[in-house]
Amino acid sequence: MAIPTRLVLEPPAGFSSREVALFVAQLDDQSRRLIEDTRGLSPDALAWQPGPGLNTMGMLLAHVAYYEVFWSRFMLEGRTPPFEVRDVLGIDREEVGTPLPADGHPPAALAGRDIAFFHDLLARARTHTVEAARRFADADLGREVTRQRPDGSSSVLTPRWALYHMVEHEAGHYAQIQLLKHLQRTRAGGL
Repeated sequence: MAIPTRLVLEPPAGFSSREVALFVAQLDDQSRRLIEDTRGLSPDALAWQPGPGLNTMGMLLAHVAYYEVFWSRFMLEGRTPPFEVRDVLGIDREEVGTPLPADGHPPAALAGRDIAFFHDLLARARTHTVEAARRFADADLGREVTRQRPDGSSSVLTPRWALYHMVEHEAGHYAQIQLLKHLQRTRAGGL
């Protein structure tokens, strides 16, 4: 008899808020899956671009890490944009390359990078998020923050929404990476 697969999501210990811990557990599960499904990708596969202006898998991995640090800094640490993330990741927004212009090509900063580089970016981003999130109490999650955008528009956000957005952001780009893997295989003649 086969042992059943356990699909259990448990909040990690050490957080002031169980709700925050559950968001972190969701992030960790997404990252585990993403890392499993990208393990073994070559630098050429990570840099493959289906056409000008389109993202590579490497760009998407770096983008996920960059914006996790961005949202942690902005909504969990209370910093006001613009700010850098280079001190956490060793790269900045321009080196991530997203979004590309319609005729754009991948940034030189990501050229030739292996999967260990991208997995390290994800790990650094998560370490940063966990450190920022541990101190959050349930009462902090509903605090409203107004974000002024460069175009003059604004939005009202909460740390709860930011944590949710980090989960859905990683999940969405994970799906894009899976699609790029499929396109790369089919264009190479495989199935």
